[in-house]
Amino acid sequence: MYFYVDESGNSGSNQFDPNQPCLHYGVLGCAKNLDIIAEPMLARLRKELGVKRLHAKDLREQRLKNVAEAFTLFQKRHDVRFQFYSVVKADHAVMSFFDQVFDSGVNDAVSWHNYWTPLRYLVLMKVAHLFDEDLRRRAWTARLEQNPVRCEQQLVALCNDLRQRLHVLPDARSREIIDGALGWAAARLDRISYGASNRESALQISPNLIGFQQVLQGIADMSQSTGRRVRAIVVDRQSEFNLTQEFLAEIYRKLRGTIVPMPPGMPNFDWSKMPEPPPRFVAGDMSAGLEMVDVYLWIMKRLVEKRDLPPELHGLIYGQRHRGRTDEVSLHGIDQRWRHSLALPDPSVEDATRAAKMLAEAEAKRLDALGAIAAE
Repeated sequence: MYFYVDESGNSGSNQFDPNQPCLHYGVLGCAKNLDIIAEPMLARLRKELGVKRLHAKDLREQRLKNVAEAFTLFQKRHDVRFQFYSVVKADHAVMSFFDQVFDSGVNDAVSWHNYWTPLRYLVLMKVAHLFDEDLRRRAWTARLEQNPVRCEQQLVALCNDLRQRLHVLPDARSREIIDGALGWAAARLDRISYGASNRESALQISPNLIGFQQVLQGIADMSQSTGRRVRAIVVDRQSEFNLTQEFLAEIYRKLRGTIVPMPPGMPNFDWSKMPEPPPRFVAGDMSAGLEMVDVYLWIMKRLVEKRDLPPELHGLIYGQRHRGRTDEVSLHGIDQRWRHSLALPDPSVEDATRAAKMLAEAEAKRLDALGAIAAE
């Protein structure tokens, strides 16, 4: 299959741009090379509209009607498949904080089951509830800080301020667990390694790269579901993130064939079907496939923003209901994905007894870690 990748909502270092709260990726997949088979259709549409290239943002809703109708017929004929991925930037700032500070592999005051089992998502949602907009901004600023001294100062202040807000959590156990984790992190800054060591590492934790992980996994899944090999991945060329996207794709390519098992209840890390061809970065006006995905992405973005659109534009996306795929990195997405955990049946007496022993051992280790910093 051939894949064409474009993005929307890149606000660079301004993670909290109110006009672009989300980073979106659009991916078009087809068994045929869209740069060849779609060019005659696009040439006709360009001529009809009097433009050199179909830029959705310039054509807007009314002038895109004929384009959407032509694309709808084309996608039926050639089984074109659209994937749409989003990262809610403000949520990503909190999730990045949680992954760095509450990782039980580095934070001794976080028990393994509160990070490596589905309980992590419950703890994450409780931690997220402590954040207001200012704290989210501060968490992200410290995450990108390249000066170690300034980063440590910012992280200590952030942890202390979060601890002052623990009263908003209704249950004592959550307050106890989170208070201990934040206190330990503030006392063991060398273990947390919260900031970015350089510009490249800062780019690697950006919403753009988190979204590109979704893109690569989605391409792998579509290749597997259709039984077709990935022949090319064409990505819209831009200066800031292409090198980091290429670096990430190379890591995933080397992991191809690998499945890393996770603890019970957690999804495995599955890189077994990762694509082999490296991304090819092409200027948007040099690829018919990129020209098409720009239109799909623009329409889909407005649909999720609940904008009014003509029926013809709705029809294009509706035609993807059995072909396409959407996913989102956000606190809402996590809540929806793991809400079923609240309705799981009670464990058997045997399982509960065994679990109680393991939990007691983990709690003893957690208390020992907190005792050690208290004694200093």
